[in-house]
Amino acid sequence: MKKRLILALLLIVTAFTTAHAQEQHAHWSSSVQQIEDDLYRVSVTAAIDSSWHIYDTLRTDFGPNATIVEFNIVNDRRAEKVGEMTVTGNLIKYYDDVYMMDIGIYEGSVTFYQDIRLKKKDAQVNVYMEWMTCDDTNCMPLADQEFQIMLPDGDPVEATVSDAVSEGKSIWGLIIEAILWGFAALLTPCVFPMVPMTVSYFLKGEGGAAKGRLRAAMYGIFIVALYTLPIAIIIIVTRIVGGDAVTADIFNWLATHWLPNIIFFIVFMIFAASFFGAFEITMPSKLVNKSDSKADTKGFGGIFFLALTLVLVSFSCTGPIVGSVLIKSTQGEFWTPIITMLAFSIAFALPFTLFALFPSMLKKLPKSGGWLNTVKVVIAFIEVALGFKFLSVADQTYHWGLLDREVYLAIWIVVFTLLGFYLLGKIKFAHDDDVKHIGVGRLTLVIAVFAFVVYMIPGMWGAPLKALSGYLPPLTTQDFVLGSGSTVNVQTSGTAEAGKAPKYSDFLHLPHGLQGYFELEEARAQAEAAGKPLFIDFTGHGCVNCREMEARVWSDPRVLDILRNDYVIVALYCDDKKEADESDWISDGKRTLKTIGKINSHIAYTNYGVNAQPCYVLEGRGGELLADPRSYNLDVDDFVRFLEKGLEKYNE
Repeated sequence: MKKRLILALLLIVTAFTTAHAQEQHAHWSSSVQQIEDDLYRVSVTAAIDSSWHIYDTLRTDFGPNATIVEFNIVNDRRAEKVGEMTVTGNLIKYYDDVYMMDIGIYEGSVTFYQDIRLKKKDAQVNVYMEWMTCDDTNCMPLADQEFQIMLPDGDPVEATVSDAVSEGKSIWGLIIEAILWGFAALLTPCVFPMVPMTVSYFLKGEGGAAKGRLRAAMYGIFIVALYTLPIAIIIIVTRIVGGDAVTADIFNWLATHWLPNIIFFIVFMIFAASFFGAFEITMPSKLVNKSDSKADTKGFGGIFFLALTLVLVSFSCTGPIVGSVLIKSTQGEFWTPIITMLAFSIAFALPFTLFALFPSMLKKLPKSGGWLNTVKVVIAFIEVALGFKFLSVADQTYHWGLLDREVYLAIWIVVFTLLGFYLLGKIKFAHDDDVKHIGVGRLTLVIAVFAFVVYMIPGMWGAPLKALSGYLPPLTTQDFVLGSGSTVNVQTSGTAEAGKAPKYSDFLHLPHGLQGYFELEEARAQAEAAGKPLFIDFTGHGCVNCREMEARVWSDPRVLDILRNDYVIVALYCDDKKEADESDWISDGKRTLKTIGKINSHIAYTNYGVNAQPCYVLEGRGGELLADPRSYNLDVDDFVRFLEKGLEKYNE
């Protein structure tokens, strides 16, 4: 029976990873050959399995998927292409009756190469391949691969230790948060009543202990799949159709555009009103009843529909949690939303799996009652506070000026003060029981809530509130900061040229009173004139990790001293929706990018191969990279070493 359980698990995992596990029958390798002193030939070769082929590079509207090979120079100041890409291989052409056109295919081996001339002593070339392998009877799914090659050595580009550590810290923080939300969801009023239904179903199980364990395990797997697979399918489909850039664009739109953020804000407010007792939100009864009726069937089909019923019934409570988890994770890499949703769903499914394994555990659980309504109202207060984060993101990216920092803080202070009074029994809602006395547990919560309120109050006069840095609007939006002598938001980031303000400095700002720029070429020109290296900060208004870095790392006196005195700073906002000056517009080959956010996102992706914020780049004369780009990492000493390393290389 254990073997059957293991087999079932393997089938689920195999189905989820099919798109990445299938053999593509074309094996790629790369090489670099020096032609002249500064001229190099970068090649990629596909070794194709016997009886299989890939198509030629001719793209057509109705033909088969053409093979795509692109050689992209990361920084065109360091190198340039010489001539067009050349292809050598066994090309076979024939007329295809299915497509009714001439088709070209490669069999055996084919090489694609591009000559590149160096302008500086080293350069990075990204080589992207996309292909489909076929034989006489079928074709494999479209596949892609990418090489990053350094010239002149031809060495592959690898992530630095600091990058790996920072990514690990970031993803593990999201995973832990998702797990905590998953466990907390069990106590919501839509979810907790499903516990007796689960126990009742599995008490009727037949077939002995071994079969019972298998049924319980499958129940948990189905719950995880119903939460995780939909988001995974969306991500994988968008990647297959449009590649990583399209997927990143979708998540960027979801995280920063006003429409989804306003929708999420309204949804959170509606759910909060429902939890306060204004009305009840339920899934359509027809949909739930149909799923519930099928749960009575025997076998795995019945277990699946029981899991589906649980997901449908509980979604009115878990929906906002799921949305919040996903929105936070969209600042990360391609797999981050899938991983965080997997973590949430596993934590959410685990208690139900245990109840299914040991139905008698229900006897030890507290019965539903007034305590559950208290949990419901507490969640409502928290949802009101969290909902304003979505409105704040839209407000910052579009510069509406609705939720400046002190307004946002005032709302949170009032919300959590009311929560404290509610826990004390001073505020009562329609479905609440009378609170004759409070226990130690409730008193502990009251102390924690009022301590949190007291912590926030100094923020109304400009206290940094580092613990909330990722959630609050930046300090530059605050009208008054105690001891500053003037309002913060009128302080324009300065420039070396007297009387001339940098582009976009009337609505974009740097933290901690730092002076700098917000357009790359203007900053490069100033760095050249000042004889200083350039500190490039790829950031975003809605980037939680960016605010944490600024509050916890940039605020260190050593970091501030180096940034203020030794670097020219440019902050490139990748989610800003304002239209840039026409002179700054650029083309991505398909369209003209006009907004500040799209322009800066294109620069980050094409020049440095990144689409997540924050990302910090140190640039020297002529665009030379002074150190490997750095992302989210709260190690202050390591950040100081990163800045010092850039200075040392610049001064060599």
